[in-house]
Amino acid sequence: MSLATAIVERSKVSVPALAKPLGSIETFFRDLAPDWHSQWAWDHYESTILDLSSQFGLRRVCEIGGGRDPLFSTAQAARHGIDLIVNDIDAGELALTPAGLRTARFDIAGDLSEPDVTRGGYDLMVSRMVFEHVDDVERAWTNIHDLLAPGGVALAFFPTLWAPVFAINHILPEKLSRAIVHALYPARRDGGGDPKFPAFYDWCRGSRRQLGPMLNRAGFSDVHIQRFWGHGYFDRMPGLKQADHVFNALAAKTGWDFVTTYAYVVVRKDRV
Repeated sequence: MSLATAIVERSKVSVPALAKPLGSIETFFRDLAPDWHSQWAWDHYESTILDLSSQFGLRRVCEIGGGRDPLFSTAQAARHGIDLIVNDIDAGELALTPAGLRTARFDIAGDLSEPDVTRGGYDLMVSRMVFEHVDDVERAWTNIHDLLAPGGVALAFFPTLWAPVFAINHILPEKLSRAIVHALYPARRDGGGDPKFPAFYDWCRGSRRQLGPMLNRAGFSDVHIQRFWGHGYFDRMPGLKQADHVFNALAAKTGWDFVTTYAYVVVRKDRV
């Protein structure tokens, strides 16, 4: 074997041993290429979390506000190699967590001295339709920074202002808002399968310009805001449904983040 051939053969062996660059959260979503419509966000929430887990090597997962309806069952978490802990502020909700899953009761925007708190103990923290119910979101993100391990990632999926449907929910008195939801969706009753909690919409926006400085103050420099438009609230209302779709499609095309309907806010803690 010639010297040149030996060098080539040696390089073939050594290259796979090199660590794959993790890249940024921004790069991750650029490669993922989400659709503009919020249906993509709902349909791909689980797969996005699994892709984040795989890409960044995240195994210890805390689901914020998981309560009665966690993302994964015990068997599913085991199949995906995830060590899942379900969090909720409400003991009653945690009591409904499916058997076999570990739970942790603490307020994500509260005092982190509770017994169930593990600072730096999570690789990935996720939440779905939770942050609109948190009345101090900046403190919640600061607490998440403390709870994440170095290099850890957090994803919050929530509705945003000022989409008209959520602006109305935000402005109306809670009793009236609750009555409207129960009239439109009779299966949603307090104590049922999908109770309605008061919504504050603190920092629930789809704008990087607005959210970026707050997330930087919380300790994050690697930040991505994935914006979505459109919703399904008018699906039973012909005419209005089509008009609303045209409006949201145009807003998405022009990047009008003032009227986003949902957002994924994704952050990663520095490794050092």
